[in-house]
Amino acid sequence: MLPLITRDELRTGIDAGTLVVVDTMPVAYYEKEHLPGAVNIPGFPYEDAAASTDRHAPSVLPDTTADIVVYCANTPCRNSGFVGNRLVELGYAKVREYREGIEDWVAAGLPTSSAG
Repeated sequence: MLPLITRDELRTGIDAGTLVVVDTMPVAYYEKEHLPGAVNIPGFPYEDAAASTDRHAPSVLPDTTADIVVYCANTPCRNSGFVGNRLVELGYAKVREYREGIEDWVAAGLPTSSAG
């Protein structure tokens, strides 16, 4: 199980530029809406999450020592757990999970971005 990060800790880290935030939703969801500055490693379908992480991580997460936070839609969503655990297996040293996901972020009235 990945260590967790709270919404307030995540917001502080995004504002300070000290976190690399990874949206684990499918590409279409990421393009529509994601946390500010987030990169995308799709973690769905679940059976493809490890292969997707293996494909995308070297280019979107070149620094294996970075402070990384993975998230998906909400607490029941499992994408972030699959991607985050695979990142740890690949040698990323500091991976945390924002388990509540983008639904919690939006419900709190915090800003999001879109691609394009």
